[in-house]
Amino acid sequence: MKKIVILGSTGSIGTNTLDIVTKFSAQFQVVGLTAGTNGDKLEEQLRQFKPAVVALSDELAAVKLRARCGKFPVEILSGVDGVAQVAQLPEADLVISAIVGGAGLVPTLAAIRAGKNVALANKEPMVMAGPLMQEEARKRGVRIFPVDSEHSAIFQSLEGHRREDVRRLILTASGGPLWDLSKEQMQDVKSEQALKHPNWKMGAKITIDSATLMNKGLEVVEARWLFDIPSRQIDVLIHRESIVHSLVEYRDGSVIAQLGLPDMRTPISYALQYPERMPLELPSLDLADIGKLTFQRPDHERFPCLSFGYEALRIGGTMPATMNAANEVAVAAYLQEGIRFSDIAEVIQTTMETHTARDVRTLEDALEADRWAREKAGSLVHALAR
Repeated sequence: MKKIVILGSTGSIGTNTLDIVTKFSAQFQVVGLTAGTNGDKLEEQLRQFKPAVVALSDELAAVKLRARCGKFPVEILSGVDGVAQVAQLPEADLVISAIVGGAGLVPTLAAIRAGKNVALANKEPMVMAGPLMQEEARKRGVRIFPVDSEHSAIFQSLEGHRREDVRRLILTASGGPLWDLSKEQMQDVKSEQALKHPNWKMGAKITIDSATLMNKGLEVVEARWLFDIPSRQIDVLIHRESIVHSLVEYRDGSVIAQLGLPDMRTPISYALQYPERMPLELPSLDLADIGKLTFQRPDHERFPCLSFGYEALRIGGTMPATMNAANEVAVAAYLQEGIRFSDIAEVIQTTMETHTARDVRTLEDALEADRWAREKAGSLVHALAR
């Protein structure tokens, strides 16, 4: 039986993972769960799955949970240190990293340093400190399994092939809910419209990232470090149907792709039980019913956030962490109706232009860049909101 920890268990990836665990209860035991502020949902999960330890990053939410679960046999930790402690549980065989945003970096790196294999569902830790995470993983003989659908597709398409034969990686993007709008029409798009993703059911932050194509900018950076492929060999194609999840082109012209219905349980299950595939009760992909698959080149003028990912990699050092933090601040402000949709890209670009990049040699280097960028982006948001 594989013992697992889920960081971010109340979010979309976390709940889908627990859905798989429920269906394959003889194969998995949940030993630790963490969440941000959703103590109610975490309470439901701990009562059902009975982990030994849980943690909430929000101290007040943890206090309330302790009051409700005082007689339940579970240790309830809190804060960043508490979440990191759960990530390092000695008995855990695999840690699923599904915390949204840069908050996932500290516990994910803690898990790697504790010698845990990691199923990486959130992009931000690899964006903020990819070289550091890979260095630590190599030192400890740790595997990092991608869960993000595009990176899982690349991972699967690389299996059994020599890396030196790779010509390029091709990440696909749905284009999000705003692909057909003009640049002018997108300026004042309301969050209700931007949150209506045509294919995927995801959290609010990643859905807005899909609408701006920042999710692809982040994925380009993540792919660079996950697969040790230079950014010049990473391309992006718009694929509205979300059936071809990504492709790998080899130097002989062969292109190998991974296809499937847009359901996150497929890449989650592959990471959970690699190299085995689990018998999920999902409908078969009927290509005849779909009829056709379409592909377009991305429009960098209407969606400048994609270009920011390539620029952050070109500059290197702390620039990707800066880009990520500015995006998180801008997206949060947009969802709170503090700035316009078009302001998201402006905040990110200005923050990046203001930043002087430095090397990321330690965790503290990445966290300091994150702190600086949040402060800078916050001041830009404040000015725009006025």
